[in-house]
Amino acid sequence: MDDETLVEWREWGPAPFEEARAADRPVLLSLTAPWCHWCDRMDEEAYANPSVAANVHDDFLPVRVDVDRHPRIRERYQMGGFPSTVFLTPDGDVITGATYMSTESLRRVLDRVRETWDERGEAAGRVPRALQDPDPPRGSLDGEVEGHMLEQVRDAFDEEYGGWGVDAKFPLPNAVEFALKRDRDRATRTLDAVYTHLYDTYGGGFYRYATERDWGDPHREKLLDENAAVLRAFANAYLYTGEGAYRDPALGTRDYLTTTLWTGDAFAGSQAGGDYYTLEPAARESADPPRVDGTVFADRNALAIDALLRLHAYTDDEAARRYAERALDHVRGTLLDGGQVAHYDGGATGLLSDEARLLRALATAAQVLGQSYLDDARAVADRTIERRLDDGTFLDGPTDGPGLLSRPLRPLETTVELADALVDLSLVTGEEGYRTVAREALSAFAGARHRMGVEVAAYATAASRLVRPPLVIEVADEPGSDLHRAAWRVADHEKVVVPNADGEAGTARVLADGERSAPAATPDELGRRVSQVS
Repeated sequence: MDDETLVEWREWGPAPFEEARAADRPVLLSLTAPWCHWCDRMDEEAYANPSVAANVHDDFLPVRVDVDRHPRIRERYQMGGFPSTVFLTPDGDVITGATYMSTESLRRVLDRVRETWDERGEAAGRVPRALQDPDPPRGSLDGEVEGHMLEQVRDAFDEEYGGWGVDAKFPLPNAVEFALKRDRDRATRTLDAVYTHLYDTYGGGFYRYATERDWGDPHREKLLDENAAVLRAFANAYLYTGEGAYRDPALGTRDYLTTTLWTGDAFAGSQAGGDYYTLEPAARESADPPRVDGTVFADRNALAIDALLRLHAYTDDEAARRYAERALDHVRGTLLDGGQVAHYDGGATGLLSDEARLLRALATAAQVLGQSYLDDARAVADRTIERRLDDGTFLDGPTDGPGLLSRPLRPLETTVELADALVDLSLVTGEEGYRTVAREALSAFAGARHRMGVEVAAYATAASRLVRPPLVIEVADEPGSDLHRAAWRVADHEKVVVPNADGEAGTARVLADGERSAPAATPDELGRRVSQVS
């Protein structure tokens, strides 16, 4: 990406901010990603223009950040998409910013920012509201959270084209999973549209989103985390319907993850977009595919591991299990140390997104593969609670670093992921303390529940699992036994399965509303026990 630009970019760190202060200049922060087509375009056009580059060097301190490798910077400075072009004071406060800009647009903005800086200096900067650390909108968790979100699912649904919203269309797999249990028709109609318009039928995998309401003009980048989340949604839809229309896209995405994105040890972070995907199959055979960023990220791999293990649990697909195990072994061996998670090999540690998603993957592995994963799960959970919990809420990482990194961020969506994983861990281990922490963390946002839209439907899913604990199936048998396999294929996708549980060997019991069923000795008998309490 940087090969085309004439700008001499600095790396993020204290030095460029100190240099900007000494030189009395603003900082030009360029947020890019390896998969970002418009980032390449801006390098090839605006930043390859000699006069623009000279203007940047004369009047600004240019800093470039790969947002996949530095998510804390991304969350504090992105302007709604990538590239994000952000102008900062030497203290790191935001003067202004935008996404992609043409050569002429950037030239004009450079002039305006320089004039603003000359007139106002540091006073031109501001701190975004999310980083002003207000008291969180605390409230109580109750059935209204789930009821409100169900209304949102219905009211925001596009009855003509499927999905939610009337502008750009995103897959929104968390909204799909919330709806699968509560409004299955809208969930499956959305998945039908996602498969029709965003699935790469030649190479496998899903594109990021469509810019049009009718799912037209897709952005064709393929990110591991987004593909993993969509794969999981299709797998969960197969659990409910038993239809190949949902199993087959999940298996096709498995193939994409385990071929194109497979590094030999785990899953690569992303594949770039571009015109390649618009070629006919014969032309694609002879063309060079878009580049793959081979970085193994903890959070993205954890999402893939969780999704593949669930696919295996529902279908007995051995490839899904085998690759999930290999990736999990690699992440545990290279990125996990005593409960501390590294974002990637050599990257930052202590990021909430890595901890939350790896905890979920470990909790799922304990349910699908066996309880040998619980020690690592407890270590991650305990360290996260010790280091990231602050006044009942979780911070997204350490509160140090230049610019706005010193300001705490309490991310709703990542908190939801962590709380949901803590619920699983609590039910698998029987340790109520994890559930207590999860309830406290979600309650910190409950006061804003009536303002939440379908984009954060996962909040309502996690809250509902705390208001009314999900079904737990305790299997006094080994993982992979007929009873264990049957436990994964009954009830809904929000249940928890505990293998090697206490009880009469070769039986399973259903725990619902604090009551345990009589033992079931066969899959059919287990199905009857579940139907009696569902």
